[in-house]
Amino acid sequence: MAAGDGAVQEEHFDVLTKTGQKTEVHRDGDYHRAVHVWIWAENTQQLLLQRRSDCKDSWAGLWDISSAGHISAGDSSLLTARRELQEELGVILPEDAFEMIFVFLQECVINDGTFINNEFNDVYLVTTLDPIPLEAFTLQESEVSAVKYISYKEYKSLLAKEDPAYVPYDVNGQYGQLFDIIEQRYKENNVARSLTLQKQLRRYAPVSLDPELTGFTDADKEALNLLVQAATIMDEIFCLQVWYSNPDLRDWLKKHADASHIDKSSLDENEAFLTTADSAVKLIPEATIAVTGWKGLEYKAAFPVLKPPGANFYPPDMDKTEFDLWKSSLTDEQKEDATGFFNVIKRRSEFALDSSIYNKTVDDTEHLLHSAHDLYTVPFAQEYSSFLRKTAELLHKAGDLSSSPSLKRFLHSRADAFLSNDYYDSDIAWMELDSKLDITIGPYETYEDALFGYKATFEAFIGVRDDKATAQLKLFGDHLQVLEQNLPLDNIYKSKDVIAAPIRVIQLLYNAGDVKGPQTVAFNLPNDERIVKDRGTSMVMLKNISEAKFKHILVPIADACLVEEQQELVDFDSFFTHTICHECCHGIGPHTIILPNGKQSTELQEVHSALEEAKADIVGLWALRFLIDQDLLPKSLLESMYVSFLAGCFRSVRFGLEEAHGKGQALQFNWMYEKGAFVLHPDERFSVDFSKAEGAVESLSREILTIQAKGDKEAAKLLLQKYSELTEPLQIALQKLENVQVPVDIVPTFPIANKILKKQGH
Repeated sequence: MAAGDGAVQEEHFDVLTKTGQKTEVHRDGDYHRAVHVWIWAENTQQLLLQRRSDCKDSWAGLWDISSAGHISAGDSSLLTARRELQEELGVILPEDAFEMIFVFLQECVINDGTFINNEFNDVYLVTTLDPIPLEAFTLQESEVSAVKYISYKEYKSLLAKEDPAYVPYDVNGQYGQLFDIIEQRYKENNVARSLTLQKQLRRYAPVSLDPELTGFTDADKEALNLLVQAATIMDEIFCLQVWYSNPDLRDWLKKHADASHIDKSSLDENEAFLTTADSAVKLIPEATIAVTGWKGLEYKAAFPVLKPPGANFYPPDMDKTEFDLWKSSLTDEQKEDATGFFNVIKRRSEFALDSSIYNKTVDDTEHLLHSAHDLYTVPFAQEYSSFLRKTAELLHKAGDLSSSPSLKRFLHSRADAFLSNDYYDSDIAWMELDSKLDITIGPYETYEDALFGYKATFEAFIGVRDDKATAQLKLFGDHLQVLEQNLPLDNIYKSKDVIAAPIRVIQLLYNAGDVKGPQTVAFNLPNDERIVKDRGTSMVMLKNISEAKFKHILVPIADACLVEEQQELVDFDSFFTHTICHECCHGIGPHTIILPNGKQSTELQEVHSALEEAKADIVGLWALRFLIDQDLLPKSLLESMYVSFLAGCFRSVRFGLEEAHGKGQALQFNWMYEKGAFVLHPDERFSVDFSKAEGAVESLSREILTIQAKGDKEAAKLLLQKYSELTEPLQIALQKLENVQVPVDIVPTFPIANKILKKQGH
């Protein structure tokens, strides 16, 4: 039935409030949901209209949307859009043909007040290359009497004039979005877009990462070949996890790269650079009845206007309310699956529709099609089975070749996990990895799931362990208890049993999968709470990534902001040593604190993160000085660590004071500046006064540690309020950086991996 009609046969709707929330009441004029589907012919710039049947009780005989219909109670928006197009026009298309472009609230009273229509309409656009031949349509006579194509500009003009032959829509109101989106999408110049893209790319410094394979046997190198191949499959899975049309789009762009200026989809966070107009063309000959001389319907795979918050882990038209309602009906074990890292959520109704159209079959079909709820879980091992079987095969082969017992164990157990969907044992094996060839591969981070943060994306990091830097970590780990006992903090608050989290340092050789955005310099895994509780976590530090960021970002900042005589003191060794010490110092100092009411707590709520980051930084500086005084580190670090730290303050603060690192960095800079350890000169350059640096570091360390030990939230808030400000000296430094084209990040290339992949024909 078309949207806006009275009931020919009784239908049941989910009734909504005026804000779009479900309610239980039903009466004339109740708010409910419907879909509008527009078929757009790109090459002729025309929209398809249907003429409503003369027997309709609303807008009878008028030209209207290509297809429309109410969303029945319990049905989904996308399913309804697909079904209405099939029923009314005989056009059968998969979900990737439908682009949801906006939601339109239609409120009207017609038929002399006897018909009250209040609808939330999900508006979809189906983009075809050419008009569908009119004889290819199969019209539902009770709904549709004719179809025609019309120029979108002419149609907009007719609506603006309120032509009586057309169902009215306010083109100057909400529905004007349809025409705005089309006009914007097709007026843009590809050359101009390419120049914009190139400008964005110049913000990223290209870096070649080519670590030495010293000590690798032939078997190790063969294992490396297999692991690089396995890592590339993480790209395939991640691409699919983000959006279901991504693989088609990527393949299309690669195939047509020479003919297009546009070859990137997203650069800045979740802002799309492409639209459906740039997307992959797909041909479905059987989408309509056959027409002599016409090869069939060609459409553009839909590319969302806004990135779906649930990525491709959930149905694109599912919201939190629907998920929570379904979850409340599940057993405890089923709830764990629904909210677990390693499952996706699908619709039974979509499966049923696809089964009826495309003769799809899967195991346990009856269970899928006969259940009270539309949502169900699918484990990663099933959803990505073709990818994971191949990956598991490669990991088993690499494990057979490896001479390292710990690497062999990890590769075999991770291969098994890909097929069983149980990652516990392989996560433990990863934590115990002790191998020159280091690899992290699998589903880990949950940032792509902006809806709930439940679902993990696949990624891979392959590196060569840096034995010297890893051994240096042992120095810190071995002395953590000594550092704890000598902290500038009253003894009553010091811990007697400090345990160092394992940290290993690698030279990154290749990464893949979820590695978009800022390149990470370290990661701390696993995220499985069962393992974190039982065994803690392990950290991997990527030394050559740190080196590249130091060279391309920190050094230019130092050149712009520091006095000339101290610029040469900014060196990588002190920068990286402090980075290591920062991570280790998260493990010392107060963790369980006594609140003023006598109860134990582990954090200071919303002020904890900024204070903890500042603690790790400033106590890290204090710890380096302590270890230097104990002759455990070279005295040459002393001055360079303070100057490198000063330059690093500007690097962090330029990204704002909203998040913990920036806020903590501002606190430290302003404290050091107030104590005279950091000095601003008349030429607006900065320097370190070494005679005051040690005292300033120790006093701030004592201040923060004592606040943490006492759980004194008010003191913490006052400290941050006073010192986490964008003060005039910081503003001066940031203004200097505005005038210097310092890259925002690096973009690595991997010669060793690329050579391996080229041999394999990738």
